[in-house]
Amino acid sequence: MSTYPTKLAEAFAAQALQIFYQTSVADAITNSEYEGQIKDKASTLNVLTFGAIDAHTYTGADMSPDSLTESNAQLVTNQLKYIYFKVKDYDTFRSYIKNPEATIQKQVGSRMKQIIDQFVLGLYADVGAGNVDGTDYTTGTAAVTITTGVTEGAAGASWDADMVGKGFKATGHTTWYRIASRSDADTIVIEDDKDDATTAYTGAAISATTYTIQADTAIQVTADNIFARISRLATFLTNNEIPESDRWLVLPASIATLVRQSAEFVGIGSEGGRADVQNGKLPGKFAGFDLYEVADGRYSAGNSSDGWHVLGGHKSAICFAMGMTENGVEDLIANFGKAYKALYVYGAKIPDERRKALVSGFWKL
Repeated sequence: MSTYPTKLAEAFAAQALQIFYQTSVADAITNSEYEGQIKDKASTLNVLTFGAIDAHTYTGADMSPDSLTESNAQLVTNQLKYIYFKVKDYDTFRSYIKNPEATIQKQVGSRMKQIIDQFVLGLYADVGAGNVDGTDYTTGTAAVTITTGVTEGAAGASWDADMVGKGFKATGHTTWYRIASRSDADTIVIEDDKDDATTAYTGAAISATTYTIQADTAIQVTADNIFARISRLATFLTNNEIPESDRWLVLPASIATLVRQSAEFVGIGSEGGRADVQNGKLPGKFAGFDLYEVADGRYSAGNSSDGWHVLGGHKSAICFAMGMTENGVEDLIANFGKAYKALYVYGAKIPDERRKALVSGFWKL
């Protein structure tokens, strides 16, 4: 059997993928630190995270070695998208491949970029509790029951269904928890901020006291305050001991415009020098972040009036895998011509230990 159709399909796929990787924000902000191979429509890959090794004071006494702990999270490539289009004949298809500026490859690469960027930017719910900037809710008092995490509100506290999933911290808590469920306006259940473990509340009992539900509603951003808001996100990462290098923030175009208008922004041709602008990247750094700009609609869960869940963090946070498991050119049945088809599979994973390396701004105009 001739290998010519296969070679044509492989060449076209390589060009389309190259366009995707050159223009996609997702590729710029994620890592591929997984073990295993993408072989089928739902491959399971391993993402390893190692516990920190401490430094100890040497006294001359016998030393005790730290145990090297390792956690294994699983990434499943369960997102499936296919490309399928017809061409007149092999020569027509080959002409697309020979032309590096052909529109068809750009269309395929660009469409996959839009779909996958939107998927990755939709992972804001995996941001660690306590790492979200917005307008906090603090009305009334809250009392937390040990073990169950049942939390009762009083003194005017009124909790709605939209608060489920948000970060919760009462006076006396030493860490942030997450609202797991809501029974009524003054009864919720909080839990440890973990996805890879059985749900539980391991905190202490808390008597009626003040509390914070973080970023309950969107906060308005302007050219005058955008630097302060982004700096707050940087503070979250710094307090979590996240490295200053490889920090990123992806902005809807309408908010990116505010950055350009802010007094703190250093653009191309000024003191910050010239930078290669690719993948939607803005020149220079802003409050320690590499900034990327996408169309407002790439953040599908929000809008300018209700607020976007703007995503940022460190490149180590999101492990992303993508592959093409099916690819070829076939004869059209009951018609003249050929057809090209390809199946893209992808998925992402943020292990619990890496959620602290993500931040989000719940921002509106």
